Amino acid sequence: MDNHISVTNTVPMTAKVSPAAKKTLLILNCILLSIGNCGGPLIMRLYFVHGGHRVWLSSFLETAGWPFIVLILIVLFFIRRKSNTKTTIIYMRPRLFFATAFIGIITGLDDYLYAYGVKRLPVSTSALIIASQLGFTAFFAYILVKLKFTPYSINAVVLLTVGAGVLALHTSSDRPKGESKKEYMLGFIMTLAAALLYGFILPLIELTYNKAKQAITYTLVLEIQMVMCLFATIFCTVGMIVNNDFKVIPREATEYGLGETNYYTILCASALIWQCFFLGAIGVIFCASSLLSGIIIAVLLPVTETLAVVFFKEKFQAEKGVSLVLSLWGFASYFYGEYKSTKKPKDILESTKQSMELPLSDYSRV
Repeated sequence: MDNHISVTNTVPMTAKVSPAAKKTLLILNCILLSIGNCGGPLIMRLYFVHGGHRVWLSSFLETAGWPFIVLILIVLFFIRRKSNTKTTIIYMRPRLFFATAFIGIITGLDDYLYAYGVKRLPVSTSALIIASQLGFTAFFAYILVKLKFTPYSINAVVLLTVGAGVLALHTSSDRPKGESKKEYMLGFIMTLAAALLYGFILPLIELTYNKAKQAITYTLVLEIQMVMCLFATIFCTVGMIVNNDFKVIPREATEYGLGETNYYTILCASALIWQCFFLGAIGVIFCASSLLSGIIIAVLLPVTETLAVVFFKEKFQAEKGVSLVLSLWGFASYFYGEYKSTKKPKDILESTKQSMELPLSDYSRV
């Protein structure tokens, strides 16, 4: 796990992975997280802008892509079986299963809060509110996994939070036409609640790794992700049944502004893109920490803002340019701190070797 995290009582038993493999895995998960974080809000907003109205359906789609993980797990199983005929089919133990199922239900609730906010708010506004989850992530990481802040990580949190605050300066003038002030404010509150809840979920996943009492392999991480998404999907499915969404979907598809075919294409693409987000987020936690996952989500805020300007013709004020600079500065600060923290043990090791070699060389000259 991250060098900045120390856990009392228990330490995660992460399976041995070579530094090069872990770095490659981290980059891959960062890419998945970026695709999901930027594309998810846009395609969800696209659904609402052109005539979609079902909030529970949108929240359902955020985790409905979990069968894709099953396919990956099947492929990994056959790969392991070639090298070891006695390989385990399922690595997850009951203790970890129930903990993950609980997180999945919370994730389902968070999905609903977020989908409600995206329905009521422009992408630029909902994205800047969600960026505040970085502060919540840092707070809960300090409480749950005893995260130790460094000057660099503190600087990153402050800069990214200020960047989101700068963007908030233009929210008063972006209320969609035909939407009441009450609906707008409710969307604002629901999105803020989603940010708070997800800021709690990320460190909770890391705590689950720490308390698992079994080796955390990437295959196990995929199993955790699958179970989380399964229970989040079940939670949202219940909401859809209560809200009669399944009966309304065919009619909504025929009346959709972009056509029936595009309607179902958007739903499928939404499920796939959001799966990239959750898979990337949990993978970054495995390779690094929950704080890094939160920082990547926050630093992509200006990218989402820019894409919203391009696709939905939202205004790009000067505040967004300032936020972009602050976000990139915070991101650079965090990674420079990581570089310093990983370099320090190497310097200590080299100096120790030199101190051991000097007396030996002096003795050989006698």
